[in-house]
Amino acid sequence: MNQQPTYKLLKMVCDGDTESFGQLYALTRLDVYRTVYFLLNDKQDTPDVVSEVYMELLHCLKDYKEDKPFRSWLNGLTVRQARNWNRKLWRKFRLSERNKTLEIRLPEVDAAHEVLRSESRNELWTRIEQLPFKLKAVIVLRYYQDCPLEEIADILGIPTGTVKSRHHLALKKLRLALRERPEFAKEESVHANG
Repeated sequence: MNQQPTYKLLKMVCDGDTESFGQLYALTRLDVYRTVYFLLNDKQDTPDVVSEVYMELLHCLKDYKEDKPFRSWLNGLTVRQARNWNRKLWRKFRLSERNKTLEIRLPEVDAAHEVLRSESRNELWTRIEQLPFKLKAVIVLRYYQDCPLEEIADILGIPTGTVKSRHHLALKKLRLALRERPEFAKEESVHANG
């Protein structure tokens, strides 16, 4: 978020002013969308989760305290909504898998979706997506939202030391995964004196 909304604007949104909500949405939508996109397992659900974030924002805005940065508060709300959505999908997946054992169906292949998905991901992002949610949340907030470690701790409601250890573990896992790829292996540097 480049520009922070004022407390007056937030108060007006709380009071039901739709124009103020439009201003708040315009100030925050890109960061919310990006954060949700990076945290979801199914990218096509991003608009739905963004809508959920703003519905929850309207519901919870009355509890926002001015002493806490709005960006941190909104990032926390966004991460919680993405986590809840992923949990809900996991439950549906488990039920679906259980039902599949009861019936045999031919798999449906959507070739267009597979081509788009494979073209849109690069190697690093593929590895980030494979991280557990706790590690992925720290990486997304740190490198895609530019949050300092202390702010991430506040957003996730965990100690700064835990954020640091998750950050370190995530980077370690990413380095190991990328070293397995020949094009990412370290090359010996050659320096010419001349």
